Amino acid sequence: MQKRQQIRIDGIVQGVGFRPFVFRLAKSLQLTGSVLNSNTGVLIEVEGSIDDLSKFQSRLRQEMPPLAQIIDFHSSEIAVKNDDRFIIMQSEHKGESSVLISPDMSLCEDCLNELLSPADRRFQYPFLNCTNCGPRFTIIAGIPYDRPKTSMHVFPMCEKCTSEYHDPADRRFHAQPNACPDCGPHLKIYDREKRQVNTENPVKHAITLLRSGRILAIRGLGGFHLVVDAKNEKAVEELRLRKNRAEKPFALMAANTDVVDKYCKITHREREALQQQTRPILLLPARPSSNLPKSIAPKSKYYGFMLPYLPIQHLLLQEDFELLVMTSANFSDEPIVIGNEQAFEQLRTLADYFVIHDREILQRCDDSIAIISAGQQRLLRRARGYVPAPIIIKNETSTPILAVGGELKNTVALSKGKKIMLSQHIGDLDNPEAMNFFKSSIKHLQTLLEIEPQYIACDMHPEYLSTKWAYEQFLIPKIEVQHHHAHMASVMAENDNTRKTIGIILDGTGYGMDHTIWGGEIIIGDLKEVSRFAWFEPVPLPGGNAAIKEPWRMAISYLRHSFGDAMHKLTLPILRDTKPNDLQLLLQMLEKKVNSPLTSSCGRLFDAVSAILDICPKITYEAQAAIELEMSVKTALQRNLAYPVKIDNYSGAVSFVPLIREVVNDKIQNVPNEQIAARFHVTLAEILVSLAINARKEAGISQVGLSGGVFQNFTLFNYLNERLRGEGFHVLTHSKVPPNDGGISLGQIAVANAKLS
Repeated sequence: MQKRQQIRIDGIVQGVGFRPFVFRLAKSLQLTGSVLNSNTGVLIEVEGSIDDLSKFQSRLRQEMPPLAQIIDFHSSEIAVKNDDRFIIMQSEHKGESSVLISPDMSLCEDCLNELLSPADRRFQYPFLNCTNCGPRFTIIAGIPYDRPKTSMHVFPMCEKCTSEYHDPADRRFHAQPNACPDCGPHLKIYDREKRQVNTENPVKHAITLLRSGRILAIRGLGGFHLVVDAKNEKAVEELRLRKNRAEKPFALMAANTDVVDKYCKITHREREALQQQTRPILLLPARPSSNLPKSIAPKSKYYGFMLPYLPIQHLLLQEDFELLVMTSANFSDEPIVIGNEQAFEQLRTLADYFVIHDREILQRCDDSIAIISAGQQRLLRRARGYVPAPIIIKNETSTPILAVGGELKNTVALSKGKKIMLSQHIGDLDNPEAMNFFKSSIKHLQTLLEIEPQYIACDMHPEYLSTKWAYEQFLIPKIEVQHHHAHMASVMAENDNTRKTIGIILDGTGYGMDHTIWGGEIIIGDLKEVSRFAWFEPVPLPGGNAAIKEPWRMAISYLRHSFGDAMHKLTLPILRDTKPNDLQLLLQMLEKKVNSPLTSSCGRLFDAVSAILDICPKITYEAQAAIELEMSVKTALQRNLAYPVKIDNYSGAVSFVPLIREVVNDKIQNVPNEQIAARFHVTLAEILVSLAINARKEAGISQVGLSGGVFQNFTLFNYLNERLRGEGFHVLTHSKVPPNDGGISLGQIAVANAKLS
């Protein structure tokens, strides 16, 4: 008995080979009907026996193309038409669009085989791709996602590429970036004086330059990378010197996971994460036997590794290069450089040579960063490979909301129904280039979703540049969201959970409801509202922002707070090494409460302990003191390591004076830093567990959400997560968005939507 079904599919189903896949699947089952792209996704009509239709739907979900993502799937029975074949129909765009664009994806195995096959017409062509891989988000100017609205519009396809593009049976059917050496983009090499290097093979010449220790600026997918031979210590140190990046680790690119295994301890799950098409930089524990230059990752027990995702990267690593340093081409805190002329102007003091191409980058997009922790992949920076894929929520937004995020590690987000689309990592908004990037990202999101926001959600901090921009949009009403409420809401939203939650929110800075600086908070509530249950006892932040860049200031603040005048009798390196005039001036600031706002920040507590232990009194990059404190932990955390500091039936301000005194006593007794750091981590976690238990008793809630930048410390995160679960809590954690302020925009939309509804 013949039946006919109409299937509507919403999600990432256009520009990813979905229609030819449906076409081939229907023909294999001898079904008739049609498939077309619509303004809401893909529309299928399929006719055949009940058994074959059932097989069709099952295989449709199980065998879909690698870049496809189904969000909504609706099937209904319609009248039989008795077609004689299955066809791909002309696209239909009527009314409001909800089409989603695929993120940029790494080169697929089929294309890689072509790249390395001398008999193939695309042999060693650095821009080959197909519907299963290649650029998407970074080359698109608008929708519908057709070649005229991408940066490929200046490259008319040759006859062979055109034939592939129009053949439903071909892997390149409607692959918008489709090209070959005869009709597509090309590479060129220039020196820093902007003189073109005469070479027939730019890739081979680039390899020769890298082997000679030169620094190359290579234009990639979402911007330029600075590249050197990772085993050439002199070249790595020169790159660090030129980039003015004293100690922050560099990212590495290896040809395959076997190479990574030589330098890092790598599990099966981590091997899988490296090989996925999103190709993030994955943080991995370095092997003690690794003989890589120390200047790659000073004072870190992790290396950040990624595998090649572009044809040019595969070609560079073919020539006996085991691994390359591949770091974003920018100066500190500035966005990654994307344009050729911009590169010549801004990078000439950094790079010796420039490997450029003529396919414009329309959307800058950094490499994503991830780690495998507690059995899950967790993003620390969400960009290439993940953006613009949406976060899906159950309680869909009734009206479009734009969220403008925070000040640091900024992302913005725009909602449409149950989809929340986050921008790529924008970064810190304290320079003009970053603000321009922020504004262009907002405009691009609105273009891709074809909507105008009806509300803007922003942080409560009146001095955040993102908040100031929001209030410049006079015609759109604003919804202010407290920083730590947004953190809790982000971990709830990505777990699609709306139940009342105990939020353990730990970060560096957030504007509190009482107009002070928060950062160590236990809050209770839901998406609509929260109350503050407990918090780290506020201590002065001497010098304001200067104390964030100079952790020794927080050390003095905590020592004075914990010991009073008796601090001068302590035999600590931080007191011995601080210049007497600097110490006196700081103590006067604290005494007179001048430029010393109070803060409950957990990040500043980590800074203080790091400086007290003489691990990192001054920093050269954000959170360095806290990171190096974590790196000093060498042993597994165990509960019996905790200092005898207890919290019993307590809410409100939690004093860390007992913990600081224990840390100081151990330091004076010459206990090794690695032991003190381990005891500090365990004690802090046990205090947080006690507070969560007290909150559960008071509120009757057994769900805990962990969020905030401090949870990038996976030594603390793993131990606390395990302890909370052991105490019977249901723990919400981040995996789809970062725990840091990169996830704030998601939380802002979740809170704003709850308040509106």
